Amino acid sequence: MNYQFTEEFAHAMDAADSLAHFRNEFYIPQHNGSDAVYLCGNSLGLLPKRSEAAVQQEFEDWKTHGVEGHFRAKTPWFSYHKIFAKPLATLVGAFPHEVVCMNALTVNVHLMMTSFYLPTATRNKILILGQEFPSDRYAAESQVQLHGLNRDECIVELHPRQGENTLRTEDIIQTIQQLGNSLCLVHLSAVHYYVGQWYDMQAITNAAHSVGAHIGWDLAHAIGNVPLELHNWNVDYAAWCSYKYLNSGPGGVAGVFVHERHCTNTELPRFAGWWGNDESVRFTMPQWFTPVQTAESWQLSNAPVFPMALHKASLDIYSEAGIQNLRAKSIMLTGYLEYVINTVANEFPAHRLHIITPQNPTERGAQLSTIASNNGKQIFDYLSEHGVIADWRNPDVIRMAPAPLYNSFTDVYRFGQILRNCVQTL
Repeated sequence: MNYQFTEEFAHAMDAADSLAHFRNEFYIPQHNGSDAVYLCGNSLGLLPKRSEAAVQQEFEDWKTHGVEGHFRAKTPWFSYHKIFAKPLATLVGAFPHEVVCMNALTVNVHLMMTSFYLPTATRNKILILGQEFPSDRYAAESQVQLHGLNRDECIVELHPRQGENTLRTEDIIQTIQQLGNSLCLVHLSAVHYYVGQWYDMQAITNAAHSVGAHIGWDLAHAIGNVPLELHNWNVDYAAWCSYKYLNSGPGGVAGVFVHERHCTNTELPRFAGWWGNDESVRFTMPQWFTPVQTAESWQLSNAPVFPMALHKASLDIYSEAGIQNLRAKSIMLTGYLEYVINTVANEFPAHRLHIITPQNPTERGAQLSTIASNNGKQIFDYLSEHGVIADWRNPDVIRMAPAPLYNSFTDVYRFGQILRNCVQTL
């Protein structure tokens, strides 16, 4: 794109954007009576307007039917989780029977590790990112300890080369090959929460399998952000939340993918719950657990209907927009944000403003992580005071994510103007 840091260019791009009308589907936070520049969808997505009606419908069904709402509600509660199979499968590149909506992200990570971290005396190592999000680190630590093993001996961390901010695919693969027969599980975030790097999931998955290890992906920053092909990439499992790019509310219901070859393996250990039992005999209250031969067998409890109503409202919007269309816009929108940041950085080099997220669009999603080496926190505070909602991460990173469902090119232009005024003032 021949980007231009002008209001006319931004307006022209918005006028040509076939997805622009989806912005009207969301409530935009306000600043001094006008729309704020919301660039924090990688942390918490905005509220879809249709969510209110979706939840109200469940209130009405509860009010009208009581317990009979399990079968008489507009969307019967008994089978509520099933309505997510198709839209989630589309987002992650799976078959509907390989996905299920349930629980919260870290709960699901533990459930997946229970099934796929099966250490032996010689094969017991877990490979994780050195700067992994704390919940995933803690999950790996506690799973190792659950098996009576030493975390310092079993957990291996990946770190960028000296002086670099991101990992090279060849270094990840080389580490996997070096661990070889000692590697039990690879568990990585698909898109890194801090630097915004999107890893080569297929190549890394192939490398893990080549040494006999299982591999799982945390999709918290990937689902709804980048296109995925989990089934075709032969991924063993994945887990995600829904409150970031999927706009399903703080603490919203999460989900998992389990490859069909594992779904049909009834000998694979898993924590069992009533809602994961064979549906045909579930209400006969059988004495012992017989898992459904789908991802649903990892369910423990019945559906949390109200959070799921919020989730459904958002997924309906995704189905209408299409993940490939959103990705195409995201590449242009994030590219424009990159251009604007670099333009300001070149105008005011003393601030040493630079982006640490990969420049290659195939190696990132919507997020750009930016460092201002001299006064990053001052810049962030100025942005916040002037209507930009972004995210500060210690010690020196400002994370910004233009979400293609509701962010516009004009948002990015306005951000650039505020950033320029900020560094001029400082």
